[in-house]
Order: sequence, then structure tokens, then C-alpha cells
Amino acid sequence: MNDKLFPNVARVDEIIDGWQSKSIAVLGDVMLDHYVWGSVERISPEAPVPVVEVKDETYLLGGAANVALNLKKLGCNPFVAGIIGDDSAGGELNKLFSILGVDGSGIEIDQYRPTTIKTRIVANNQQVVRADREEKREIDSDLERRMFERLESRIDDISGLIISDYGKGIITSSVLKKIIKLCRDHGVFIAVDPKDVHFRSYKQVSVITPNHLEASFAYGLKIRDEETLKEVGFGLIRMLELESILITRGAEGMALFKNDGTLHLLPTVAQKVFDVTGAGDTVISTFTAAAAGGGSLLEAAFLSNQAAGVVVGEVGTAQVDAETLRRVTTKYIEKSQ
Repeated sequence: MNDKLFPNVARVDEIIDGWQSKSIAVLGDVMLDHYVWGSVERISPEAPVPVVEVKDETYLLGGAANVALNLKKLGCNPFVAGIIGDDSAGGELNKLFSILGVDGSGIEIDQYRPTTIKTRIVANNQQVVRADREEKREIDSDLERRMFERLESRIDDISGLIISDYGKGIITSSVLKKIIKLCRDHGVFIAVDPKDVHFRSYKQVSVITPNHLEASFAYGLKIRDEETLKEVGFGLIRMLELESILITRGAEGMALFKNDGTLHLLPTVAQKVFDVTGAGDTVISTFTAAAAGGGSLLEAAFLSNQAAGVVVGEVGTAQVDAETLRRVTTKYIEKSQ
């Protein structure tokens, strides 16, 4: 990314101030992240596996719920729509929503579906194993209708919608069709964190944010170099009639494609990488907040890249607050001048 394309410090302040208190809806797979913290000092005599001595455990918002928490930390007012089970994990999620000040009133209960839980065992600051408890079947038409009506009732109040699709059955093709039309009819910015099963249903949205593997799979061409990157990025723009696509590329940074034929490559700004868990949530949250705050697509990508550089340096699912983002971005701009 060329230095001339950096927003200056005053512009960064303007965008961050602009998104404060903006209402942004998050629709998708809400989850409970369960962390078991401990240490390893020996190998089990029963099998060649480490024995983790448990010291603590924590529960955090995960999936679409973590997207909402990212927005809250940035200063936005998120509204979450999704499905949980009638179980203790669902109760824990609702408790966390209340404690953290996240509006979970758009969440419906499916008594036949367990709340999705991801349990990560972390020892000596390294993830040892992850265990998932989930149900991936698609929700029925009644739940679809109720979820859509929750969003429809708030459509005039929201500045953006994030569709957080983890492939757990909440996001269906029919839900996507109705929600995208609703938002387009009301001029609402639509951002999608995609899954391959629904890729062809993300038509005419403002931005999708796949990683390079997801983008390669969706287009049917492996990204190997800059030429194949361009072919995949612009190919998906044409195929899905997108306004833009932001492809995250790990250590190689990000690539922003726009439907006017422009491409911007943003190098990674991460100084250290401990854990990429939740980094995609941070990217799409910051991008959408920036768009809601009056930022251009390129400015939104720049700020998303800065935010991702912060959270990958933390162990576990992390978020970045507005003042931290303002500080690290200012430092980066001043250093680059």
C-alpha cells in the first residue's frame, strides 16, 4: 500500500469519532467460547498426550456474538440476531450479553438445538486441543421468519449489517435473499464473513471478507501469486456483483478489490502473532464500523488491518477498543511518513 493512500491522523480521528454510537446489526451463528487454562508438565502414561493441569476456565462471546462485542468495544451499538438452545450455555451467553452491554434481544431460542460451544484447552499459552459441541442443520421456516422480523423492525435504525456465517445452519439461502434485499432497499451497508456453502448467495453486498483459502475455493482457482490473486478477487466481484471484496492473506496482509477495477494491497502490520482466533471478527467489525463512520472502502480496509494487527498479538479471542486503535494507527502513520 502506497504511503499516499494512508489516511492522515486527523482523518482517522474523524472516522473513529464518526462511528461512535452507530447502530450495527449482526446476524449469524452466535457461540459460546469456553477456555480451559492450565499447564503441562508431563505426558500421560495412558496415551502419548499431554496432561493439562487445569488452573482456570473462562466463558466468552464467540462467533457472531464476538463480532457484536468487537463493535461494542469500538464504540458502536450492536444488535444481535441469531439462535441459541434452551440450555445452560444459552443462559451463559445471555448473561454475558447483559454484563457486556450487548443487545441480544434479536436472539431466538430453538429448544431442539444445543447452543454452539467451542472449548479450547490452552496450556503454557498454547492451544492444545479444541472440542466443539454444535448442531449444523438449517433452521426451520418459522425461526427464519421470526429472525427476519426482528431485523426488519430495526432496519430504519441501523447503519450497517454484518452477516457472520460460520456454517452452523442459521444463515440459509432464503434468509440471505430476504435480508440482502431488505438492506439494499433501505441503503444499509452489508458486510459478510462468508462460508463456502453459501458463497453464491452473497450477491450484491457491500463487502465480503474471506481469507485467501476461502476465496480460492469459492472461485475454483488457488491463489499462488499476485496474478492469481487478481483473477480470483476480480472474478468474485463479477460473479457476485459485489461492491468490494477484502481478502485476508495472513502474513501477506490484505487485498482490497473494488468494483471500479482498483486493487489495493495492504501489508501486514502485526508485530507478533500469538493467536489468530477471532481475527476475522475484528476485521469485519472494524471495516463495517469505519463505513458507518463515513470512511471510504480503502480507509475501512486500512483501519481493519491495523485492528487485526493488535488482536493477533493476544492469546485467545480478543478485541480492540477505539482508543487503542486510534493510538496504534497514529503511531503507524507517523512512523511511515
